[in-house]
Amino acid sequence: MQLRDSNIDKLAGETFDVLIIGGGINGASAAAALAGKGVKVALIDRGDFAGGTSMQSSNLVWGGIKYMESYDFALVRKLCKSRNHLIESFPSTVQEIRFLTTITKGFRYHPRFLWSGAWLYWLMGNCFTKIPRFLTPKAIKNREAIIDTQEAVGGFEYSDAYLHDNDARFVFNFVRTSLNHGAVAANYVESQGAERKDDGCWVTQARDVMTGATFDIRAKVLINAAGPWVDQHNTLSKQETAHKHAYSKGIHLIVPRLTDNKRVLAFFDDEGRLFFVIPMGRRTCIGTTDTRMENPEVHVTDEDIQFVLDNINKRLDMDKPIRREDIIATRCGVRSLAIKPSSGGKRDFLQLSRKHAIDTHEDDAHISIFGGKLTDCLNVGEEVIAEVKRLGVTIPHPDYRWYGESPEPVKREFFHQAKLMNLDALTPEESVEYLSTRLWRRYGAYALAMLEAIREDPRQGELLIEGTEYLRCELLQAKHREMITKLEDFLRRRSKISLVVERETIRQSPGLKEACKILFGDQAQARYEEYFADAPDQPTQSLSDNAEPHNSARSETLQW
Repeated sequence: MQLRDSNIDKLAGETFDVLIIGGGINGASAAAALAGKGVKVALIDRGDFAGGTSMQSSNLVWGGIKYMESYDFALVRKLCKSRNHLIESFPSTVQEIRFLTTITKGFRYHPRFLWSGAWLYWLMGNCFTKIPRFLTPKAIKNREAIIDTQEAVGGFEYSDAYLHDNDARFVFNFVRTSLNHGAVAANYVESQGAERKDDGCWVTQARDVMTGATFDIRAKVLINAAGPWVDQHNTLSKQETAHKHAYSKGIHLIVPRLTDNKRVLAFFDDEGRLFFVIPMGRRTCIGTTDTRMENPEVHVTDEDIQFVLDNINKRLDMDKPIRREDIIATRCGVRSLAIKPSSGGKRDFLQLSRKHAIDTHEDDAHISIFGGKLTDCLNVGEEVIAEVKRLGVTIPHPDYRWYGESPEPVKREFFHQAKLMNLDALTPEESVEYLSTRLWRRYGAYALAMLEAIREDPRQGELLIEGTEYLRCELLQAKHREMITKLEDFLRRRSKISLVVERETIRQSPGLKEACKILFGDQAQARYEEYFADAPDQPTQSLSDNAEPHNSARSETLQW
């Protein structure tokens, strides 16, 4: 908490070149880009970083093959190039994965027509990935026995990319990058509106959500990157914009792993929309829906769950159908779709794309970012730099590359040191990758300090939460550098434990108690109780209690 408290003091005491409101993928990438170029940046979010739409995605980094059907080729070309750029810039995190799409009888297009579209998609992506392949129903069954091919007329296989870790973790790494370059960022700080003063500065009325304390933040330029809530904040700050948001709700179900093959299974649901079966370690993610909403506050309904279950059970060949009891967790969020009300267009809602739009009010030095998706984050950062420069802010280091993994020499040194100390011997038996690989992917150059910590104290290399991959030194890293303010920040966003492990299994893990003590110190018990407060029928176990879990019959390991 020291980093956050220190930053809140700075927010109230300094004048910034730019204040960014919203720590989702748009705000985080904008902060990293501007701070990397030497601009004095502040970033706030009323919840945790990546606490909204940016933690509810499919974890896919794709070029928008679905937009081929609406002939939005310019957007597809742009997204494919962005996908390729992310794979090159973050090779440990963003990785190519194969998609296997099955087409059934009566679908609006023949599978060979779609296969030819996949070839065009591949060409538009500069032939960067593996080539597409046409598949007969027999070939589909040979590749994925779990697919029911009785109604299939064919299919095809092509490549896109996915995030090895979760989406929220990827977003936070941009926030961390901005902090490394001097940005002042704080989560759980709410903007209650902003006003442009006569001296040319924006004064934003801010409130510390954790304490209730209020203060002002001064900045020359204000960027509204509040995701689905951009329109609401523009109303508070009296900003008129060309774009507005429309909202589409999407949900995913997390269930036990359905197939051992590491590929995405793609189908068209009963309404003709794409949905996926996505590998997630020892789990599988199924979704998504596409439901028009009037506002960004959404939740999972029984109808949503039944829709996904009905569609997936209809298309998979399993001994037992997936039931509600098999659901480990759900994801639910809104897609923010940028629209221009003044255009008067009547475009089909389901054909609206996720492309972003940036509205700049030059006289007020105000920028609003609408729409967008994770794949396009580097473009958002670069475009924000250009807009801020146009508003008169000096860019001290225009040629600095603000994104990407740590330099190759640092990587070689890390793996050399890891090999010398035989780090991979500490890899948990249940893990699907070596410990050295995982630490580098998550922490980059900071993983070197973890090696030193393990050398000095071997206990730092021990698993902290039983059955997981989290080491004691990682919790110390999280405490000092990841601004974890609530337990959910750690369990849901810095890691994805709560997505892939049942809530009660998490509750009964003795290692979670020590994790709370490391992260929160004297507030450990309060943060523990806060997280489980929405399950009052379950007794809260004291953090000082060393009793074994009462549900000893359930021995499932914690995995993510």
